[in-house]
Amino acid sequence: MKRRAAWLFTSLSILALLLLLLDLAVGSVNIPLREVWAALTGAAYDPTTAKIVVSIRLMKAVVAILTGAALAVSGLQMQTLFRNPLAGPYVLGISSGASLGVAIFILGAPLLGLAGSPVMSALGVAGAAWVGAAVILAVIAAVSRRIKDIMVILILGMMFSSGVGAVVQILQYLSHESALKTFVVWTMGSLGEVTSTQMGLLLPAVLIGLAIAIAVIKPLNLLLLGENYARTSGLNIRRSRSLIFLSTTLLAGTVTAFCGPIGFVGLAVPHVARMLFRNADHRILMPGALLSGIVMMLACDLVAKLLSLPINTITALLGIPIVVWVVIRNKNIM
Repeated sequence: MKRRAAWLFTSLSILALLLLLLDLAVGSVNIPLREVWAALTGAAYDPTTAKIVVSIRLMKAVVAILTGAALAVSGLQMQTLFRNPLAGPYVLGISSGASLGVAIFILGAPLLGLAGSPVMSALGVAGAAWVGAAVILAVIAAVSRRIKDIMVILILGMMFSSGVGAVVQILQYLSHESALKTFVVWTMGSLGEVTSTQMGLLLPAVLIGLAIAIAVIKPLNLLLLGENYARTSGLNIRRSRSLIFLSTTLLAGTVTAFCGPIGFVGLAVPHVARMLFRNADHRILMPGALLSGIVMMLACDLVAKLLSLPINTITALLGIPIVVWVVIRNKNIM
């Protein structure tokens, strides 16, 4: 088992590196792999090529890596916490909350005559999405302190998500055509709109979220056997649940804020990791899901470039068949 896991980790790492180089080579102007490598090592003789690779494509590739890792790990945490194979990083309404923040900024500000406000402009779409996601999760966290049944919290999260979605639809109905188009484009997801300033927030937020996820590996293993068993083993259920919620907020919420609601990665990748590693131990599954998420996002970004399509459409087209196949093949996934 250990030999199989080591072989898989090595293979996924090599595949991720190859996909990274291909992602840097492919674009509106294709660049040979040897020139990509030269640009990364500082040996490029063409300054234009070096600028394209290092200043433009490398930033997008790093965003893809962070996005894949964040969504996969947050999805694994949610599926384990709720003991539900269909749970994902947005099950608590984080994505809907972020969408509400973006809708208020893009669609609501023009209606209120605030489109030119320097404060709103400085806050930006990303900040509005982050605040919206945090508000929704704060409501869910407050409810979870009073309700012990985790499945009830899951249902409430879905209800909050539906309610927020209704508000977003109202704003869409009342908005101007130009603002509506901007919002719809955001909902399709994008890895190439993250600025260097936003990266200064995205990178540390994702790294902190991953660090918390690593810290709760042992509680996740105990929760696999049920909350009653975990409680009798001395696990502080409320504290562990809060840490998992915090990690999910930082991972899925931040990615949604800066890249849009990228779907199906958090839902599909944990199942792929389980099938590959054939192990329920989160000491294996966590890094396995992380690497699998990175591979999937880099592959999706590469396909999106080749077909000139939004990233969210590619993740859906790849993620949905995986989920359907997993559900049909394995009725007892968890």
